[in-house]
Amino acid sequence: MELHPLDGYLLDGRPGKAEAIAAALRERSPDPRAQPFYRALETVGARAADEALLALRLVLGGKPAEDAAIVEAREARARAKAGEPGARDAYLRSVGSIGR
Repeated sequence: MELHPLDGYLLDGRPGKAEAIAAALRERSPDPRAQPFYRALETVGARAADEALLALRLVLGGKPAEDAAIVEAREARARAKAGEPGARDAYLRSVGSIGR
């Protein structure tokens, strides 16, 4: 399964943050909920908080960028980065899949 560049950055640090943001801006979703995130990323670029990237990733995956969902994704990401078995799958389930 090919990871979205935001997932690659958030889980593995590859691509780098600036590259992941640039990729997200190049391949914009038409979803109206994503548009404020794109405007913010255009303005702040790599200074954007990882939590903002998680929120955008949730929207791209068809999920609401609500606090509980962001917390769930953040916790799954932390477990995945720590190498916990099954945590990468939990992260990917928490953020949803992007239709390409």
